[in-house]
Amino acid sequence: MWRRIFSSKTPRRAGLCWRSLFTMKLETSEFKSLFTEGLTGLAELFQQHNHQLRIAGGAVRDLLSGKRPEDVDFATTATPEEMKSMFQSAGIRMINNKGEKHGTITARLHNQNFEVTTLRIDVQTDGRHAEVEFTTDWQKDAERRDLTINSMFLGLDGTLYDYFKGYEDLQNRRVRFVGSAEQRIQEDFLRILRYFRFYGRVAVKPDDHEPETLAAIRENGRGLAGISGERIWVELKKMVVGNHAAHLLELLHSLELAQYIGLPPDGNVEEMKQVWENAKHHSPKPMTILSALLHSAGEVEKMDARLKVSKEEKTLALFLVKHRRELCKNDDHPESVQPFTDFIIDSRELDTQSKVCELLKYQGENKLLAELSRWSIPRFPVSGHDLRKMGFTSGKEIGATLQMLRDVWKRSRYQMDREELLSHVKT
Repeated sequence: MWRRIFSSKTPRRAGLCWRSLFTMKLETSEFKSLFTEGLTGLAELFQQHNHQLRIAGGAVRDLLSGKRPEDVDFATTATPEEMKSMFQSAGIRMINNKGEKHGTITARLHNQNFEVTTLRIDVQTDGRHAEVEFTTDWQKDAERRDLTINSMFLGLDGTLYDYFKGYEDLQNRRVRFVGSAEQRIQEDFLRILRYFRFYGRVAVKPDDHEPETLAAIRENGRGLAGISGERIWVELKKMVVGNHAAHLLELLHSLELAQYIGLPPDGNVEEMKQVWENAKHHSPKPMTILSALLHSAGEVEKMDARLKVSKEEKTLALFLVKHRRELCKNDDHPESVQPFTDFIIDSRELDTQSKVCELLKYQGENKLLAELSRWSIPRFPVSGHDLRKMGFTSGKEIGATLQMLRDVWKRSRYQMDREELLSHVKT
């Protein structure tokens, strides 16, 4: 339930236009469910010391969308030193002090961690990092945030504080930068990918961008070259499994951004779009979609060198690039999953079944995917110990015999048991 409280004109910083402070009251079950014993204690502590405390950023956006946020970040008028003094006096443990120089203190109350950040303004930015200065002005903190839908605050009494029409944009499923798109991007070039990621989460139509936003992205795209691969990969893989992923990846290429983020500038966009259509309803892994852009194993290596993907992600990309054409259904028996089960058993690697499932998503073989997902790898019933009991002593001979028995077992469609297989050895 919402109740509107007031709307008042608020002056803006030089270079930015005037905006209305839009304020409403939130009284939803998702919001009320956040008030655990820990949050109640935190709120009381800040109130006792006359410091304001509000929910910030993505959690506000989720609550306004009717979702209970997984992570809740807080903003406050208290400085880090004031928070530390306050927590120490109350006997509250603080953990992970890495964010302190940026104003973030993490406190642990009733087995919950609460990340609280002092309001701040960016004094100087270089496109990657910012030097910050603390403030008690909520509007100035909102001005330094990336998108209007991420720039809102929510008081613990349910009052929404919205300086840049973020609530209106969220209702209209629109993604816009706070103030000047070019200025926000130049403060941190990673915001280009954040724009695309949130576009996939919020927008209804795949191609409903403001022309000036795309122009600012194109003009500043080369700035992504200076962003670490790890930060790029965090944003890219979230974007790739969101809505409109095929459109957004195509847009990355048309805006000439691919070369700066580890993807080939001449990526196979048409194949990627087809793979996205094939896989989008089956929860594909990010690399399943991205590998469609890659022409060769060499391009997988280049992507890994730039993005520092995990070993599992890299091996999946190499697997798909290698087998997307050669490992496919039997045209004579298109309903048979046998080519894929044979491949899995022959590989003898634990993760091959999951890779083949991603391959079937890639190829759009939904029936075979469903069947393979239900299939369990049968256990080969014969071991070297069985052969040694029969008198085999040479390791080479044992290995050759086991391989022969595996071939017999495969021809039986993995139905022969231990005794039946060993009878072939006796024969």
